[in-house]
Amino acid sequence: MRKLFTLVCCAFLLQGRAQNGSDKWDLRQCVEYARQNNISVKQADVQARIAALQEKQAKYNLYPNASGNATTGVRFGRSIDPTTNGFANSQFLYQNFGISGGVQIYNQGRLRYNLEAAKLNLKAALADVETAANDVSINVATYYLQVLLAKEQINVTNVQISQTLTQYDITKKRVDAGALPELNLAEVEAQLATDSTNYISARAQYEQSLINLRALLNLDPSVLFGLETPPVEQIPIETLGDLQPEYVYNLALGNQPLQRANEFRIQAAQKNILASRAIMYPTLSVGASLATNFSNSFKYTNGVTFGGYAPITGAEPVVNISNVNYYVQSPIYKVTQSSRSFGDLWSGWSDQLSNNFGQNVGLTLSVPIFNNGQGRIAHQQSKLNLKSAELQKESSNLKLKQDIYTAYTNASSALQKFNAGKKNVESAQKAYDFALKRYEVGLLNSLDLITNQNNLLRAKLLQLNNQYDYVFKMKLLEFYKGQGMKL
Repeated sequence: MRKLFTLVCCAFLLQGRAQNGSDKWDLRQCVEYARQNNISVKQADVQARIAALQEKQAKYNLYPNASGNATTGVRFGRSIDPTTNGFANSQFLYQNFGISGGVQIYNQGRLRYNLEAAKLNLKAALADVETAANDVSINVATYYLQVLLAKEQINVTNVQISQTLTQYDITKKRVDAGALPELNLAEVEAQLATDSTNYISARAQYEQSLINLRALLNLDPSVLFGLETPPVEQIPIETLGDLQPEYVYNLALGNQPLQRANEFRIQAAQKNILASRAIMYPTLSVGASLATNFSNSFKYTNGVTFGGYAPITGAEPVVNISNVNYYVQSPIYKVTQSSRSFGDLWSGWSDQLSNNFGQNVGLTLSVPIFNNGQGRIAHQQSKLNLKSAELQKESSNLKLKQDIYTAYTNASSALQKFNAGKKNVESAQKAYDFALKRYEVGLLNSLDLITNQNNLLRAKLLQLNNQYDYVFKMKLLEFYKGQGMKL
């Protein structure tokens, strides 16, 4: 007997821990936290960021491009000197600098179509993020209601324990007075043990539901966490008449992000068809470049010295002055030359520009003649991609319609079960009340009373399931209608 009461006391202590948290969250807070922290939503957000970068790249492709280059090296053996364009057999150091750029001025709109397709793909990716967030919202609402249901089950089993304890006190007094056999007291004790076990099971289910909700929220399991418990009977619910499936479906086609994403992808596929067709047309580009180079084999004059006159050989021209012939002698000059060092590239930069600086401007026309069928196959593939996107849209719309009609059927069935459950609880409650009165006056044994009590407990637990099931299915229809997930 002492062990029995210890078990009951532990159950009540566990109740305090099960229903008290350091923080109380309502459904709106849970949904907002999940939309920001759930891994699936984060993954969809990463894909949207990638799509944004692709859209930015497609925009930059419309701009001119420019690049600089520099080359340094040593040449050996017979080669062409880049500064003299003559053959050289000696080793020399060279360095080239240049900058070039260009832009396509005609490409049959290919770059523009690529940009438009990238913008539409970005919109589709953003809609995918919203789709992932909506899926998480539905799952959060499911687990949230499961937690509330488990909490209500704890309360019901707690009341059951209280009733059984009262029966135990009454039965013990009557057994002590000799009005009832000890078997009746043993039956109540067994029932009390069963009720305590049911309570502990309900609490375990509550804790497990909280763990599942934490996982969905990407919240650490060690964090103390509690939920606001709105009275389920006060949760606002629209009538089934306002949630007819065809009406809800027509609204969902416009407000569900998955349907918008499918439409964006179809439009993007249409742009890709135009872009792939443009590959088979000529392209015209304009380009320009600037370049200069340096070689240490290039000689420059750094001095001149006078070395006298050339000797007279008799072959020189003669100049007659006053009937006297004078031979014209050629002066001899000695020129001193040096090679440029690597450091002269910087100190003599102006010389490099003036001596080796070159410019180029030109137009390039590229006409595709034969490229192994790549352009035509790419165009045909883009048409098939459009067909695939259209089929995906058709499949998604069909699934959406099936889901809405299924949700409506389930909601209608849940309402009927809920209404039937009310009558079942009322009947079980009346049966238990009559049985308790008969038991109190000695007209009913404890086993029959316990049977009626258990019937009432099962009816209440079943009705709780019916009620929360009905609320969730109605909220699901409201969600498809575009009202979000809220209690």
